[in-house]
Order: sequence, then C-alpha cells, then structure tokens
Amino acid sequence: MSLNAERSYKMKLRDVENAFKYRRIPYPKRSVELIALLAISCTFFLFMHTNKLNSRLKEMEVKLQPSEFSALGITGNHISGHDAGKHDDINTLHGTYQYLKSTGQLTHLTTGDLNNTRRAQLDTIFFNRVTKTGSEKMMELLKILGKRNDFVARRDAEGLYEVVIMDPVYAKNFIHSDILNETKANTYTKHVAFIDFTALDEPWPIYINLVRDPIERLVSWFYYARAPWYWAERRETFGDAVKMPDINWLKKDFNRCIEEHDPECVYEQMEMGNLGDHRRQSLFFCGQRMDICMPFNSHEAMQRAKKNVEERYAVVGTWEDTNTTLTVLEGYIPRFFAGAKDEYYKMRDEIGEVNKNQFRPSLSDRARAVLSKNLTREIELYQFIRHRLYKQYIALHLETHPKLRDN
Repeated sequence: MSLNAERSYKMKLRDVENAFKYRRIPYPKRSVELIALLAISCTFFLFMHTNKLNSRLKEMEVKLQPSEFSALGITGNHISGHDAGKHDDINTLHGTYQYLKSTGQLTHLTTGDLNNTRRAQLDTIFFNRVTKTGSEKMMELLKILGKRNDFVARRDAEGLYEVVIMDPVYAKNFIHSDILNETKANTYTKHVAFIDFTALDEPWPIYINLVRDPIERLVSWFYYARAPWYWAERRETFGDAVKMPDINWLKKDFNRCIEEHDPECVYEQMEMGNLGDHRRQSLFFCGQRMDICMPFNSHEAMQRAKKNVEERYAVVGTWEDTNTTLTVLEGYIPRFFAGAKDEYYKMRDEIGEVNKNQFRPSLSDRARAVLSKNLTREIELYQFIRHRLYKQYIALHLETHPKLRDN
C-alpha cells in the first residue's frame, strides 16, 4: 500500500471510530457486526487499491515496450542465452530483423515498398475493425487525433446486429451513403469484412486494421459476451429487442466448454456457420466472397487475406506491440497519425482500458493446445501480419540509420 493510500485509509478508519465514540451513529448490537463491517471495508479498499496499482503496472509495462531501434539488439547490448532464442524467433521484432539480415532482404528493404497509403484515392481512412482487438481504443484515439490533425473521425450507426457480409449492391450503396459522403479528410470505422473497391468501380480509401492473438481473441469474446455490463448496455440501447440469454449459458466456463466438446466450443474445419462467435479473424481481411472466406480455418481464405493485407492495407497493427504499431502509424500515415504516441498515452492516463474484462478466468494448457490445433491458419495469418508490421517498423529506422543495413 502506498503512503498516501495508507494515510487515507487510517483517516477513514479514525472517522468510523469517532462516529461510534461520540454516538453520531449507534453501536451495533454485537461486536461481531462491527468487526465484519470493518473487515469488509478494509477488503474492498485493498481490492480497489490493488486493482488500480495492477493497472498502472501494466500501463508502465506497455510504455516500456521496444520503441527504439536499439530494441532490435544490434547496438552491442548483451542478450542472455535464455533470451536469445526468444529474440531470434521470426515472430518477434528482433527475430524479424535477423531473418531479413540473414536472407539479404535488409539491403533492399524500403518504406516505399511497404507503404500502401500512396495507392489510396481518397483522403479517407477506412478502419474495418476486427471484433475484440481493442478497436474501441483506436476509435477513441482517432477522435483525439481528429482535433489535433484536422480531420473528422466517424463511425457507423450502432445497430442491434452488425452487417459484416454484404452483397455487391448493398456494398456499393454503403460506400456511397457512408464512405463517400464526407468531403473533408476523415476516418470511418465499422465492423465489416474487406471490401474490394476496384470490383465495385469505386475509389480506394486508406485501409487500416488491428489484429490480436486468435486464441486470446476467442477467449476474450466468450467471456465478454457473458459479461453483465455487456447485456445491460445492449438492453439500455435496444430495449426489448434484446432477448436475455439463459442463466446456464451465462455461467459457462470456457475450459470446460472445450473439454466437454460443447457445440459452442467445437471448431470444425471448413464449417460455414458460427459467424456470431467471431472465430474468423481472417474474414475481415479475406473479403465478401462467402464461398472462399467463410470456410473455417481455410487455406484459401488465409491466402486471400494475406494478399489483401500485403497489397491494400497501409497498416495492420496490434496492441500487443503498442509502440511498434503507433510508430508505424505515425511513419506511414502521418497526415492522420502525427503525434499518435503522445496522444495515446495521455488518453490511457485519463480513461484507462476500454472494454477490458478484469475478471476473465485463465485458459488451461489443455484448452490452449486444442485451440492451437484447430486455429492453425488463423494463427499463421496473425503471425504474417505481425511480421509485416515489424518489417515496416525496421524500414522506418533504416531510413534514418542507413549504416544499420551493413551491421
């Protein structure tokens, strides 16, 4: 407990004692009641203080993520034998650098080859946000940056159901009614699968998105959809149109759901259903072709998603690499994201985490192993996107430190 917290607690305790002493409130009938009251108060106070302290520690941990090129491990800093294997993993920033260097790709790596912003035909960012990736946080950041960088931050109208898949006529109408209806520089945010603007004979916006570890994302949605505040907010917004779920469904445990082969937690390969549980992160990058993009954990869907990310997205980041993501956004889309890092941490200090479930149970090793076997291509796509993000980050630093190509 900090000194200020301890003083505050002692003052509150003294006020309670004085209240009893001078009869401002009556004594309880039994001393046990007083002890219980004080115990509950102490427990609640300590819980709130510990929870706040834990949040601050996590925030400090995020701020200490690698944000400088020295994090790549090429400035002479010692790496222990234990850490070396981790850093050499191609799915890490350091591992990506070493891979590019060992294969000769570092010599020719440039931001120009990795920046799709220049291919856009509109002064509009289209954030077709993936569910449960921290998109609410990005939306808040866009609002703040809109005031700083003089653009309009927009989003779709909130509805009872999300329209993620659109037929060509619906998609074209959506583009004209929601995307092309703003003349000023702007951003537009919506949960929707990738739209091919060329196929609809429409000008391209600047595509951005966020991803998250597929397993963590699945577990997050499972418990988020059962959170009391989620249903309270939906009832408040949509009234009686929201039908409350069965209590037994709300009390489900994800680990048990996996182990008992509950239909909700069975991830059958190539199946076409279960759009509502958001098991397909790839769908948001694959596109609107149901026959290609809906089969679960499909190789073809993954390949199409990779192609769209490579050719059409300016940046796809992740809050699991916060500083790397913000640096790349600032470097590749400066018109909209100048000052993103400064504004992000100010925002974090003021509003904390958005939509974060502090009481989510941990995932068992057994359940994680089952999911790893069933989400192979979702995981591969996620790693591909992070690898691209690291390449963009490295290319930015090579522009200001060209000698590092030869290190």
